[in-house]
Order: sequence, then structure tokens, then C-alpha cells
Amino acid sequence: MVKLMKNVIDKEGRNMYKFARFVVQMFFNLFGRIKIFDKDKLPKEGGYLVACTHTGWVDILWLGLAIYPTPIHFMAKKELFNNRLIAWLLTSLNAFPVDRENPGPSAIKTPMRLIKEGKVVGIFPSGTRTQEDVPLKRGAVTIASYAKAPIVPAAYVGPNNFKEMFKRKKPRIIFGDPLHLNKDLPKKEALDDLAEQLDNSLKELTDIIK
Repeated sequence: MVKLMKNVIDKEGRNMYKFARFVVQMFFNLFGRIKIFDKDKLPKEGGYLVACTHTGWVDILWLGLAIYPTPIHFMAKKELFNNRLIAWLLTSLNAFPVDRENPGPSAIKTPMRLIKEGKVVGIFPSGTRTQEDVPLKRGAVTIASYAKAPIVPAAYVGPNNFKEMFKRKKPRIIFGDPLHLNKDLPKKEALDDLAEQLDNSLKELTDIIK
């Protein structure tokens, strides 16, 4: 009975994800289709982390559309859930809120569990405020380290809100080569090295599609 209920819930969740994705896709297409570069760099199997640049709520939805049909689970700052419509869209697209000011254990445990289950988790280590960058990048590499999974860097350039979407600003997203923790280095050095790799990759990818 428990297994049956879990299957029903999982199926309903997948259907809701597909429906929400369809709604978002149709709406966003009114303002122009997104150009996706190097999608073939995404791992073909196993769980992994996608670390994407971030300046607004729109890039979260575009990332989900860009890697479809693979479902993605998002870590999104809790403030984005204050708007009821956006909260519904984000929740339907597998987003879960994270308190960046006071992150609890779930900020690490939830994405780690999902990745170990073979799922994809999206995190946005380039915050809307510059001072957010360092702890968010550190969080990304820590999650990847505990989950023993690669990080795929991604950069988004385009509209960040409804106003910019109405201006027909064209969205673009590019994926980089998967990054792995260097097992030959001591743990702290390996984390620092991976964080630096991630930082450099995000900057390089952003420069490519600007």
C-alpha cells in the first residue's frame, strides 16, 4: 500500500511538472524562444548539480526549460515564494525554498539526497547581491562533494523580469564541462580548488554569450 501511494504521488508530481513546464513554455514563447548552447555537455546518467548564474526569478524557469525533458529540482531563495503565482510555478517545477540568511541542515541534506537518488539539482551560486557569491559557491561545491557528483556550470543572459521580457530581450543559456572534485588534494584544498574552477567557468561562460 505504501509503495502504491508513493507511485501515485510520484506520477502526480511528474504530471504537475509537465503541466507547469508546458504553461511556462507557452507563455515564455510569446516573448521569444531561448537559445541553448552546449546542452550535450550535460551528463547522460546519474545525479548531478547544475550551478547557474542568477540575477532574477526568470532565469530559474528558463533553466528548467533548457534541460527538459530531464526534470530538475531547484534550490531557490525563500523570498521568491512571497508572490503566490511565482510560488505556484516554482513549486510545480520542483523548486524548494532556502533561507540564505539562516540556512538549516536541509539546505545541504535535501539536494544531497536528491542527487544520490539520481536526480538533477539546480543551484544559483551567483546571487543578486555580490556578497552572496562566496557562500553560495561554497554551498554548491560542498553539496557536490558530499553527493560525490559533478557540477555542471551554466550561464544565463537575458530578461530577468516581466518588464525586460516585454522589451523582447533575447534569452540565452550555455552549459560548460562538468567539474569534479580533485581526489588527490586534501579535502579543504579540493573544495577551494573546485570553488575556483566553478567561479572561473561561470565568468567564462557569461563572457561567451554576452
